[in-house]
Amino acid sequence: MSGLIGKNMGMTNIYLNDGRNVACSIVQINKCYITQIKTFKKDGYNSIQLGVDDKKHSKTNNPLLGHFKKSGVHPKKKLSEFKVDNISNFRLGNFLMIDFFLKVGDLVNVRGISKGKGFQGVVKRHNFSGVGERSHGQHNRLRSPGSIGAGSNPSRVFKGKKMAGRMGNKYVTIKNIQILKIDMTRNILLLKGSIPGNKNSYLIINKA
Repeated sequence: MSGLIGKNMGMTNIYLNDGRNVACSIVQINKCYITQIKTFKKDGYNSIQLGVDDKKHSKTNNPLLGHFKKSGVHPKKKLSEFKVDNISNFRLGNFLMIDFFLKVGDLVNVRGISKGKGFQGVVKRHNFSGVGERSHGQHNRLRSPGSIGAGSNPSRVFKGKKMAGRMGNKYVTIKNIQILKIDMTRNILLLKGSIPGNKNSYLIINKA
């Protein structure tokens, strides 16, 4: 077992023992309840499904209500599945906490949905520098993408060309983030640097 579900609580900064001031992200990891156990014999692989944060029964559909009832767990807002080598250590309805497998100094991979930026041009989306300085006869060219292909041959734009489009709002994984501090009284991790997602967005924390 190498994963838990957390929530992005924003950023702060702390002083390390050597006097350096380091920016860090705050991740809250509440009780992750085991809502399903899959076995190699029945499903072809071993894994457990975790759920966090209670959800009203009135806002949960009937199939999910039956799913949670089978595990004896209150309906949850966020579910995620993690592969495990040995399922004998897990029981339906039990919960996992930060200290189950994480400690200060460990490296983790953090996966979440990045902030949506909307429709953006090539300067912001792909770090283009524009077509140069303004001159006579040119209109609104400072942030233009410039030429996107030859006119006569091949007379088309190649697929995958870096152009303007929707930016953000997709799954992003940042690898090898160091755990700077663990606060078990408030169920909080302090991770070095930035992580994907808005405040209160859900994250998947996996051990690197």
